[in-house]
Order: sequence, then C-alpha cells, then structure tokens
Amino acid sequence: MNACIPPMRSKLFVPGSRPELFAKAMASAADGISIDLEDAVREESKAQARQAAGSYLRALAPAQAKVLIVRVNGLESPHFEPDLQAVLAPALAVINLPKVESPDEVLHASEMLARMEREMGLPLPVRILANIESPRGLLRVNAIAAAHSRLIGLQIGFGDLFEPLSMDRADAQARHHVQFMVRLAAGASGIAAYDGAFAGVADMPAFAAECLQARRLGFTGKSCIHPSQVAGANEAFGPNPAELAFARQVLAAWGQAQASGLGAITVAGRMVDKPFVDRARDLLSRA
Repeated sequence: MNACIPPMRSKLFVPGSRPELFAKAMASAADGISIDLEDAVREESKAQARQAAGSYLRALAPAQAKVLIVRVNGLESPHFEPDLQAVLAPALAVINLPKVESPDEVLHASEMLARMEREMGLPLPVRILANIESPRGLLRVNAIAAAHSRLIGLQIGFGDLFEPLSMDRADAQARHHVQFMVRLAAGASGIAAYDGAFAGVADMPAFAAECLQARRLGFTGKSCIHPSQVAGANEAFGPNPAELAFARQVLAAWGQAQASGLGAITVAGRMVDKPFVDRARDLLSRA
C-alpha cells in the first residue's frame, strides 16, 4: 500500500486510546484511517494507546484496502520516538506529523524513519503527512512542502491555528486564505492538500459547505472526526458523473485535435487546451 499512496477523499480519525473502535473504523467507508496518539489521548494514557495501536497494526496484513495512518505526538514531545517504535509495521502507510513549523522537522522525522525501517527490516518506506496548524507553520508552508520526498501531503489544522489567535472558524475568508496558501504550496511540490476537521458533527450542512469550498480549491479530501461525516466527504471529493462525462469528451476531442495539429479546441462550448486536458486525465485516473 505505501509504495504509492492513493488519494483520500475522507480520512477518519479514531483515538488510539479506544482500540475497540479500530475495527469499526476499518469497516467504514473512509478511504483512510488515522489512529490518533496526540490530541485525542490524555497524557497518562499515551503509552497504553501507542501499544494498542502497534499491536493492531502488526496483526494486519501488509496490503490493505484503506490507507493506514498514525498521528504521532510532536517531535518535541518525549513520546515521539516511542510512538514510532511502537507503530512501525508493514501495514502502516503514513505517519502524520502534528504542528510542523519548519522543513527541518520533516527532515528529522524522515531520518529517524529511515533508521528505524533499516533496523526493523521494513520493505517499504513509511510516508509523511505534515499538519499545518500554527502561524509559524503557515508562514513556512512552501519550504515545508518541499522538504523531503517522503512527504505525500499537507493537512490543515484549523483548531490549533485559529483558537489561540481568537480567530473565528466560521469566517469563510479566513479559512479561504489558509486553504489557498496550503493548496498552492502543495501544488508547487506536487503533493496533496487535505482540508481540516470540522468539529460540529451535528451540523452536516456546514460540513458539506466546507467540503465544497475545499473541493473548489483543489483539495484532495477532508479529515473526519465522526463516521457520520465520511459519506459527505466521499461525495464532495469524488468526481461526479457530469465531471467524468466532460473529462471523457475532452480526451476524445483532444485526441482528434492532436491528429490535426491543433493546440486549442472547443468542447461543449468551452475552450480547452493542455492544462484542461491534464486535469481531465487526472480526474479519470482518480475515478
């Protein structure tokens, strides 16, 4: 699985301190499952949570239909290295690094992962998903995105970013600014961008609106903190039939245009050239 991480429309968090929920999360429709050892686990339960997560991952076969992720504690935490030691296993695809504020943190984590993989004899490299959830991290997002080839994506953490600054999460302009910065940084480095979790699990219309905004900005998917959010994320970030039909039209017309030596064409009343063709190919490959 971790040789090539597929796009995740939905990534469902499950607390590492609740191992009874691991199998339920795996049975959900989420594309990715993220066992959380950081914010969802109290300090006195950290060791128990990491051992539960490690035991579960080691019992799984290497190839899984879902992307398996563990959000570890931060590099400055005394739990970081023990977390890695506990959860590295053939079934694990991604380590989620919280509160990344510099490219050096990605490099340090990559070096530690490489050393542990050699020691454990793991056949494939575990990849990294970096959380952007502080002002310093956001201001350095371009350098973070380009830090290392292990990095598969950036993920926004709105709560940690906005709450200490007394910023209103409901402010669409503030969210848009953060999303735009993260999406451009991810795009410049050829990696994915994932939208942050939405805490109002009972407010599905607001969740859907956030998904739609992120989709329009080219985000790959969204974090989910409750199984009830998974279906909405899958629908929002999955290609719809109209998009797929138009993409097929574009590729068919482009093939004919290339044979005629044309560099720009009109498809269904819309001008199409190479960037639109590339997007159509990407859409169909993801579908």
